[in-house]
Amino acid sequence: MTARGTKHSGPGTPGASIESNRKTRAWARGSRAFAALSETNRIEAQCRAKGMRLTGQRRLIAQVLSDAQDHPDVFELHRRVVTQCPHVALATVYRTVRRLESEGILERHEFRDGHARYERASKTHHDHLIDLETGAVIEFRNAEIERLQEEIARRLGFRLVRHRLELYAVPIPASRRSDENRS
Repeated sequence: MTARGTKHSGPGTPGASIESNRKTRAWARGSRAFAALSETNRIEAQCRAKGMRLTGQRRLIAQVLSDAQDHPDVFELHRRVVTQCPHVALATVYRTVRRLESEGILERHEFRDGHARYERASKTHHDHLIDLETGAVIEFRNAEIERLQEEIARRLGFRLVRHRLELYAVPIPASRRSDENRS
């Protein structure tokens, strides 16, 4: 019989399960970050509503994603998570993100930088402008653009079901911006 929280290591390796148990207890002592998770973790609430099992590590990943003001890729997400709990593996972050995406909780975006980036699935539509110099992603809404896209689809004989607009841009220097505003 194995102790709760340990894995049976099979015959011939009795010390392995003891070492695993030690690591689990040390991790639990060092993971007080889990106790400080925000009450407003919207991703965690969505996971619970869908009946997903939430380990402490998944809960922490959900919290970091909920708190993100940007569109992190998995590597950046992992970097943020390990500042709070150094024992979370990159593979755990990958699996969690894939699961959240398959449940419709996260949206995946592949901008030109070649990395999949993630954000909370939004109930309201928005588009993205990507700064090619910094990689910053700016969300925006524009009723005129939305109306124009629907009109174009209608003129071509279609009913628009969904779309994704990504604008790739470089900042206009401040001196040129002020010149353009005067014209």
